[in-house]
Amino acid sequence: MAGWLMLDLDFIRSNPDKVKKAVQNKGEKANLDEVLKLDTARREVITQLDNLRARRNKASDEVAQLKKSGQDAKAIITEMKTVSADIKRLEDEIKSVEDKLQQLLRWIPNIPADDVPIGIDAKSNLEVKHWGKRAEFSFAAKPHWEIGSNLGILDSETATRIAGSGFILLKGKGARLERALINFMIDLHTQEHNYCEIAPPFMANRQSMFATGQLPNLEQDMYATKEEDMFLIPTAEVPLTNIWRDTPIPEDDLPVYYTAYTPCFRRESGSYGKDTRGIVRVHQFDKVEMVKFVQPKTSFDELEKLLSDAESVLQALGLEYRVVKLSTGDMSFASAKTYDIEAWAPGLGRYLEVSSCSNFTDFQARRGNIKFRDKNGKLKFVHTLNGSGLALPRTLICLLETYQQPDGAVEIPKVLQPYMDGVTAIKHS
Repeated sequence: MAGWLMLDLDFIRSNPDKVKKAVQNKGEKANLDEVLKLDTARREVITQLDNLRARRNKASDEVAQLKKSGQDAKAIITEMKTVSADIKRLEDEIKSVEDKLQQLLRWIPNIPADDVPIGIDAKSNLEVKHWGKRAEFSFAAKPHWEIGSNLGILDSETATRIAGSGFILLKGKGARLERALINFMIDLHTQEHNYCEIAPPFMANRQSMFATGQLPNLEQDMYATKEEDMFLIPTAEVPLTNIWRDTPIPEDDLPVYYTAYTPCFRRESGSYGKDTRGIVRVHQFDKVEMVKFVQPKTSFDELEKLLSDAESVLQALGLEYRVVKLSTGDMSFASAKTYDIEAWAPGLGRYLEVSSCSNFTDFQARRGNIKFRDKNGKLKFVHTLNGSGLALPRTLICLLETYQQPDGAVEIPKVLQPYMDGVTAIKHS
């Protein structure tokens, strides 16, 4: 069973109240009582099996001795037929119990860290940091859809005609600006933060999606192909984390840092009617992702560094933002602790999440069998982390709305100008 445990069964068995509290605080519906009942039944069957196998092994020696001495071994042989039948029956029974147990364990979430605020939703999130000065305008700040339409760089009508609502079409300098953001972020993370750039597949199989915690509870939000049972990735976290699935990492190689640009695909099935204007909530978007594989003893320090790496993008762009620590009810199924970074969008008059940085402790590692081999040769589960560094198009929204000018133009932040061939502003053509 070790290959598919999500939480360690010894931990669940020894801390049932803590696990139940985690299920409750995360708003999940895992049946922990049934898990414990099946675990007890499984261990009882294992004991019976061990006893029967020991009897069969002993009987084999007895039969050999009887035959060697010319004595009749029929009684023992008859008994062994019954024992073998009982072993087969118990092996089938334990397989059935383990299958049921596996299905139930899939729905038990990760345990929140001790300093995570307890609450049922975002209202219990805790702001822990604010950076930057809010942009001031001598005119009424416009939302990004007006800015983009007026400049001819955002064409939502054509995107809808091509693919339906919830998709984006950027044109000309708008497309160039998004590409500039992606290249700038990849360069920053690889050249200054020591991440290795990866160009991963944009599709993943069911096992990969399960390992990172998207399945089974978020399957309704995924785009899937039925014939191959494949999924369009909702985030580069999926392929990056699965690079080391079932493959031990040498201890000397830790920590391992990866970054990647990918498109991301999400059905957003539970968000009907939300943010219908503009490009705040869409089904396909670009994102630069950061993933870490680290020693368990360092993972929460690594989370703070990950957060700093994501913040540095916004600081370089000069965008006001705040950092919030998510409450138990607002964090993901797989996370032990999560920070969200929310940038200010002046035209919308609100903060938008542009990054989510999480420590999954050994939760994903257990699901994906991701381990490191220590200096003594012993295999141990790594801790995995991931964070957006950053997500588009919300970063693009905040940039357009923050740097808009009275004449409708949008200034380009200095760090992006080299990626725009020196263009300092997007103006009316």
